[in-house]
Amino acid sequence: MDKRRLLAIARGEELADLVIKNAKIINVYTKDIDLGNLAIADGKIIGIGDYSGKEEMDLSGYFIAPGFIDGHVHIESSMLTPNNYARAVLKRGTTSVVADCHEIANVLGNTGIDFMLDVAKESGIDCFMMIPSCVPSTPFETSGAILKAKDIEKYKQYENVLGLGEMMDYPGAINGETDVLEKIDTFKDLVIDGHAPEVSGKNLNAYRLNGIKTDHECTTPRELIEKVKLGMYVHLREGSQTKNVTDLLGGLDSKYYNRIMFCSDDLHPSDINKTGHIDNNINIAINNGIDPIEAISMATLNIAECYNLRSVGALSPGKKADIICFKDLNKINVEHVFKNGALILKDHELLIQPVKIDISKVVDTVNIDVDSIDLSIKLKNDFVNVMGLVKNNVTTNKLNEKVVLDEGLFLAKNNPGLLKLCVIERHKRSGNIGKGIVKGYGLKNGALAMTIAHDSHNLICLGDNDSDMLLAIRKIKDIGGGIVLVSDNKVLDYLKLEVAGLMSSENIEYVEERLVSLEKLIRNLGVNDEIEDPFLQLAFLSLAVIPELKLTDLGLFDVSQYKIIALEAGE
Repeated sequence: MDKRRLLAIARGEELADLVIKNAKIINVYTKDIDLGNLAIADGKIIGIGDYSGKEEMDLSGYFIAPGFIDGHVHIESSMLTPNNYARAVLKRGTTSVVADCHEIANVLGNTGIDFMLDVAKESGIDCFMMIPSCVPSTPFETSGAILKAKDIEKYKQYENVLGLGEMMDYPGAINGETDVLEKIDTFKDLVIDGHAPEVSGKNLNAYRLNGIKTDHECTTPRELIEKVKLGMYVHLREGSQTKNVTDLLGGLDSKYYNRIMFCSDDLHPSDINKTGHIDNNINIAINNGIDPIEAISMATLNIAECYNLRSVGALSPGKKADIICFKDLNKINVEHVFKNGALILKDHELLIQPVKIDISKVVDTVNIDVDSIDLSIKLKNDFVNVMGLVKNNVTTNKLNEKVVLDEGLFLAKNNPGLLKLCVIERHKRSGNIGKGIVKGYGLKNGALAMTIAHDSHNLICLGDNDSDMLLAIRKIKDIGGGIVLVSDNKVLDYLKLEVAGLMSSENIEYVEERLVSLEKLIRNLGVNDEIEDPFLQLAFLSLAVIPELKLTDLGLFDVSQYKIIALEAGE
């Protein structure tokens, strides 16, 4: 970069590389719209005003805004590798993401983190990385790796690493457990993301005292306000299963807007294509009465300021020329995207070619002995703790249910509305199997198995009979990880996720096609229509940092008590 040349262009003495003419320029600093020209050179915004360029593009009738930023995402949850994920979200105007790769880290440790960092560099978007803080997320499960502070310290020096990923071990952070404090102290000069569902009062003060800056687990405006008042930023997420934007924005005073950010967290490819990405968060906010420019700021400037991203988040001199173009301010539909000053999306069509990657170090990760698996649930009494599903959320209710037993065995066929859930350790061939019972999923005459099971990503299987469940588990082993649906002892369909059992190396069109097929089939097997995403719903039933009951390979976990409990109630 020739700084003197850029200064000469800014002064109007030399032609810019590109000038966008006659656009309605959205200013996220002042919340104004200015009609004018925007000059670009060397991939940067040089100035706004009366400029001429070697190339000029008339965008009369278009609004232009900074490229959107996803403030908190697990790319692995899209089931796409970063190169293919980038192609999907660029079409929606997302040019940067703040990613936490704790999914693959829980499977492959540093090898997984290194893979994500390497591939992200070539993805086509700015992929800023938060280094996983909780591998595993709790001591009550078996992950593929255990990462201590010394194992992740090296990443502080990496380009595009912003800080420490979401601190899900909020009890450890609040109570000052040694391992947790060592990680926090290691990254104390960088941003530390939070994860503190329902934490409030003095416990929230203790959590915040650690320097934790963000949270994306608020479910009520009251919870959001309490965290903002303590200086935290709050992500409003719109994922495939958890949707918080409408609930959290309702009636919220504008004085809190500058601490609000948008994120997707966990979003499947079919939803990105069909509903949108961060553009969807913005449109939902607009529909809830938020000023459109304020909503755009929540997806750009607010995130940039929270994460100290100096190069993105606004249209001003010195920023990257990451620019989106659309015609309707009240219903944003991104037509063109510039990345680093280059037009890469024109009339909704990508102009860049796919990037190929090497996945050889992140395959063959399903390590189980299928023949030794026993899925039977034998109970001492007929009053049990049951996981009750919650609409539009990944939380569960702790239910006490009376079940019908057959010679001491729980059989779903004798208990309408209840299904068997098993989590099988798949990293170390330990033979661990956690067993539980779920209410509200609705599957009949079949089984669903996946190697996506937050956050340790063991093999999770839900079904109403052992035969179908075992066949689904065997097929998962055969394909090296993924999603398998079985009914009447027949594999109906599957999606191979060979990359760590979490991602496909295929493009979004392939993954979406398989997911659409799987969802249609599983809906035909009776899955509850209130479940937004049957696969994410299942994947989160093992996440032991979200209330109330979850299941790990070590057993049924009561999040509020923070301990493994018996399946039988009262024990």
